[in-house]
Amino acid sequence: MTQHSSRDFGRVPSQLQAEVPERLVHVDVMGRHGDDDADFSRDRQHAVHIVDLPSKVISMTIGGLTPGQQTRRHRHNYETLIYVLEGQGMSVIGDREVRWQRGDAFYVPVWAWHQHINLSESESASYLACENAPHLQNLGIALREEA
Repeated sequence: MTQHSSRDFGRVPSQLQAEVPERLVHVDVMGRHGDDDADFSRDRQHAVHIVDLPSKVISMTIGGLTPGQQTRRHRHNYETLIYVLEGQGMSVIGDREVRWQRGDAFYVPVWAWHQHINLSESESASYLACENAPHLQNLGIALREEA
């Protein structure tokens, strides 16, 4: 990746040129469990499947919670949009409880402490999370903290 500094400001092009990467698809995201998924899931203490695509600005993961399971309380300086694929539960975001079920979407703001909880004792929950973490990582300013 090319790094630019303020001296490059005068070299900003007047037209865009598409850069189409070689790989545009991540086949069988849920079926192929790579080392990155296993390490990340172990660290987070719940299932997380990383969608491995060459986006420089947005990330996508698929999270899973077994019946009664909850994530660790954490916060980060990137914002998150979550779409619930299956199940029902609750997220504690700051001092607010947000109840959710399949088909709902909710927002986790920057640097807000939060935790996701599967309220069912018999059904799993899964969700799709999209975050602007790669953008902040590329700027060297992404932060995450676990409670």
